[in-house]
Amino acid sequence: MRHRSDQNTVNNLSQLGYISRSGDVVTKDDFLDQPPAGTVLTAYDQAHLKLYVRLLDADAEKADWREVVEVLFGLDAKAEPERAQRIYTSHLDRAKWMTKSGFCELLQGRLH
Repeated sequence: MRHRSDQNTVNNLSQLGYISRSGDVVTKDDFLDQPPAGTVLTAYDQAHLKLYVRLLDADAEKADWREVVEVLFGLDAKAEPERAQRIYTSHLDRAKWMTKSGFCELLQGRLH
């Protein structure tokens, strides 16, 4: 059984997009249907840097989004086309945001 303070922490992290749908703390192997959309770097972003880079590489190579979502997210775009497209697009958008803004926060954290 979780203590009240533990439950408050979980609730706060969940609202901020740091908790996966299963209720576990996000790891590099977990992903949300939609990544955080705020203007600050999140734990989710940090845990998914490699995913973001792979998405950017695939986009630069003009790879078919259906293949990308299958390889990177383990999703079948034929079985869940709308969800697969939403996950792909939202994570690619977040990856692009990281190249313009998020990386600054990432670098600041590593320089201090």
